[in-house]
Amino acid sequence: MPNLKFLLKHPAHFLALGFGAGLSRKAPGTLGTLVAIPLYLLISSYSAFTQILIAIFFAIIGVFICDQTAHALKIKDPSAIVWDEIAAFFLMLVICQPFSSYIQIIQLFLLFRLFDIWKPFPINYLDKHVEGGLGIMLDDYAAALFALFIFFSIQWLIN
Repeated sequence: MPNLKFLLKHPAHFLALGFGAGLSRKAPGTLGTLVAIPLYLLISSYSAFTQILIAIFFAIIGVFICDQTAHALKIKDPSAIVWDEIAAFFLMLVICQPFSSYIQIIQLFLLFRLFDIWKPFPINYLDKHVEGGLGIMLDDYAAALFALFIFFSIQWLIN
């Protein structure tokens, strides 16, 4: 388990561990997912184009910082690395805006955590067979896709 010294040792570790959220002994992925909300709120007034660029940047940099941090920890996909949850959930928030209520954000959060934890096929395949930073990031984006599909299906049925 990484500690505060490891977190502060390198900027990649600081980001990959979600500014410290990944140091939580209980549910670091859930805590990391929550970190995406204030990040999203910080940029929510920017243009949609800028928000998408930031989300793409988060995805690209995530591959590298997650890979570097996993190598430093000598673990394939450490639970302390939560940038994958942050980046995937951040993208979901950007895609789904504007929100009519905070309930929609809670729904997105619960759906994302469900698929990220459950990992049905093909998410579990990606989790087990894609190595390095790309593998760490990819299964969370797949979970986000599943969650978005269910979310938009529910919204369609309601309307």
